[in-house]
Amino acid sequence: MSDAKLRFPVGRFEPPKEFNPEMIPIWIGTIRNFPETLEQTIQSYSPKMLDTPYRKDGWTVRQVVHHLGDSHLNSLVRFKLALTEEEPVIKAYLEDKWVRLPDGNCFPVHSAISFLGVLHARWVCLLEGMSENDFKRSFMHPEHGRLVSLYEALALYAWHCNHHLAHILLVEQQLPE
Repeated sequence: MSDAKLRFPVGRFEPPKEFNPEMIPIWIGTIRNFPETLEQTIQSYSPKMLDTPYRKDGWTVRQVVHHLGDSHLNSLVRFKLALTEEEPVIKAYLEDKWVRLPDGNCFPVHSAISFLGVLHARWVCLLEGMSENDFKRSFMHPEHGRLVSLYEALALYAWHCNHHLAHILLVEQQLPE
């Protein structure tokens, strides 16, 4: 498998070209169901599988799970900032350094998924209470140098769930029969 396919097994994220409110409940559904899907996917993984990278120089399953909590927590904060401030500049973070911090190794993976479940439940509660106009609010991402609407951010994080689930599933493909 090519390096590009290993890095982006579901393809690169492509921002939506226009606002389509019919996509909002679909993306919210992805976020709602993701923690349970993730739990079901890795429930039988051995410690060795959890510590297997999905590609050479890639993160391990354990690191991906912890990254999801870090990333989605940051996203919830960004949504709240954009809903309460006018075009706030959000704080970027060094995800590759965060994933290598000690809690990524000592905090149990299933507890990390439980955290993700609570986080996603709260995030979905917020998302379902938002109006179409709320999804048009935006934040400034300093790395992209442009405004990102909450509609685009929702699309990105639904993609992000599927992107990293596909990474985890790559580990299963590496197992000998």
